[in-house]
Amino acid sequence: MKVFLKSTVLFVLVFLNILVYGQDYVLPLYQEKIPNSKNTGQKEKIDKKDIVLISNVQDPDIAVYLPSKRFATGQAVVICPGGGYWVLAYDLEGTDVARFLNSIGVAGIVLKYRLPTYGNCIEPHKAPLMDAQRAMRLVRSNARAWNIDSTKIGIMGFSAGGHLASTLGTHFDLGDKNSTDRIEQKSCRPDFMILMYPVISFTADCTHTGSREALLGKNPDKALVNYYSNELQVQDNTPPAFIAQADNDTGVPVENSLLMYQALRKKKIPAELHILSEGEHGFGLAVNNEHVASWTNSLRLWLNWLNKK
Repeated sequence: MKVFLKSTVLFVLVFLNILVYGQDYVLPLYQEKIPNSKNTGQKEKIDKKDIVLISNVQDPDIAVYLPSKRFATGQAVVICPGGGYWVLAYDLEGTDVARFLNSIGVAGIVLKYRLPTYGNCIEPHKAPLMDAQRAMRLVRSNARAWNIDSTKIGIMGFSAGGHLASTLGTHFDLGDKNSTDRIEQKSCRPDFMILMYPVISFTADCTHTGSREALLGKNPDKALVNYYSNELQVQDNTPPAFIAQADNDTGVPVENSLLMYQALRKKKIPAELHILSEGEHGFGLAVNNEHVASWTNSLRLWLNWLNKK
């Protein structure tokens, strides 16, 4: 019993220390049973080579990176790493980006979401979106403790993570006020979207077939294909967006970004589009290329503009 109490006290002290000093920490998305999941006895895999790749996610979570309180803008971004719905490029398109956001006063929350390709989900295509929705609710429910404005929480995604981000931006709800779970009572609508070389359409010729097959299978129902073609799902209440991609992207055709930008314009939703002449696919922060890395400054200016609205 004494050991248990000591462990509990230590956990609380560490947790409070984290809150005070803004260090990063990890929270599970679900406190109890993970919805839409089944136990297959598999284990998560982490490959730490040139890029940290995580696959076979069993227990989804968020890693929270908070800027110093003195310079915090009140904004926060939930980050969805890419990887074709097969893996997560966890540092390149996740933790590295969270630290960059901290440098400009924005909280960065990296989402480790379940992937639909490993047999541990009852309805595989629903799992990534469920996790993104839960992450948004979880951040919003902790906004005050984390020095975040609950009306300034965005979603960001890279490649297939960009598809997930745009899916949340077009498939959200305002919370279930009758739920006994206070987190589920919160809205999962992002206040803005940041879409980096995103997969958007599953219907157009420009679709990234690998991501579509990973999420929906090789012969998906047409209704599902349309449902996850997010340029078709933009509504009047879809949040504003910042979109950036390289013109010479041979992984995900740039037409995906163009389709989303056109759909947002049609609904008169504020959108900023940056097409870089170089960079290819998967450039992340592009710290080795000043030209490509210029997107980070453009994002900083856009977030400042958004914060003043």
